[in-house]
Amino acid sequence: MEYKGLIVGLGNPGPKYEDTRHNIGFMLVDRILSVAESRKNMKLEKIDESGDYELWKVKFAGAYRLLAKPLTYMNLSGKAVSKICGRHGLTPEQVMVVHDELDLPVGRMKVKKGGGNNGHNGLESIQDSLNTPNFFRLRLGVGRPADKFKPISEWVLEPFFPENAEHLPAIIEHAVKGLDIYYRRGVGFATQHINSFSIEPPVEKEADKPQESSTDA
Repeated sequence: MEYKGLIVGLGNPGPKYEDTRHNIGFMLVDRILSVAESRKNMKLEKIDESGDYELWKVKFAGAYRLLAKPLTYMNLSGKAVSKICGRHGLTPEQVMVVHDELDLPVGRMKVKKGGGNNGHNGLESIQDSLNTPNFFRLRLGVGRPADKFKPISEWVLEPFFPENAEHLPAIIEHAVKGLDIYYRRGVGFATQHINSFSIEPPVEKEADKPQESSTDA
């Protein structure tokens, strides 16, 4: 079977990492799987090939595509991606990598092709294994720590703050819709959709406003 692309969600395997910032790529894959399991027309099927990854075929955005979660841990993600591409005849330009992005705040996302890896070890591994940076990336913001002395390696392996975690379902849903638009209408339309999302600040309620004090003359 010929597949019209590969969506790779980056993350680390195991319950220890499930809710961490580094695993937002896994979260997106899990959302597509959840939708596909409830819709027969998406024709979801698990493909058993390797201990280096979990792989599914799914009819997404009108065509059969592969959906993957590397099990090699983040720093060796390229090992899994290159194996999948080699076995299924996919080029780097057919790969969409979904990953956490430090330079975007939570709730912001962007799509791009190629470019630098911004210190992201998973992206660097994929670039090294494919011998090119020219694959697509869906960058989902996780922000940087307020404490500039906090190691990034610790920050990305921590869970989202509760005030951010509550927005994750909406963020993931918008990103999945962005992928659908990308495959159906192209990167231009997808970029417009993806870039439009943000977390709105809470609306200040009247009861929350400080009351002005009055002093009798």
